[in-house]
Amino acid sequence: MNNTGASRRDVLKYGLYAACGSILMPSLTGTAEAAAFKGANIKDGARRVAFRNTHTGESFSGVYRVGNKYLPDAFDQINHVLRDFRTGDVFPIDPRLIDIIYTVHGLTGVDRPYDVISGYRSPKTNAMLRKASTGVAKKSLHMSGQAIDVRIPGFSTAGLRDVAKGLKAGGVGYYSKSDFVHMDTGSVRSW
Repeated sequence: MNNTGASRRDVLKYGLYAACGSILMPSLTGTAEAAAFKGANIKDGARRVAFRNTHTGESFSGVYRVGNKYLPDAFDQINHVLRDFRTGDVFPIDPRLIDIIYTVHGLTGVDRPYDVISGYRSPKTNAMLRKASTGVAKKSLHMSGQAIDVRIPGFSTAGLRDVAKGLKAGGVGYYSKSDFVHMDTGSVRSW
């Protein structure tokens, strides 16, 4: 990805992403945002995130947001890496979800990328997984690009859960047997 500058087309797309994000989901608020970004990796207003899809081996590492502007080219790559690997379906990932995992990662103090177990899930995949497990919600936020299941190699998932819960920016699920943490942009809740 070329991070040297943005074209006029990109600037217009950034504005669209920011507008959609502000309409669809409220931003991180007040104290939580200030505390979260205090130790986060922001250089020149740029926010960087890194993760690897455990099923495909594909990864994303780069700047996805500069100031209040989301980078459409970065989200094209993010959407592809977080696609439903079973069906190949690509779906727009909620930019606020990336803000959440970015913030949580910054608060861990760890410099290793996330392992992603699940990003977007098509309704077909979600229905198949529901038949195989009681832990899959019928109206999963994975189906709307608002949820992700992750871990950080070398960092405890219990610790990751605690950091995510402390942010109070969405839902947090802890799956100790499967060794991952679910984060989403839904209401603040945990299980």
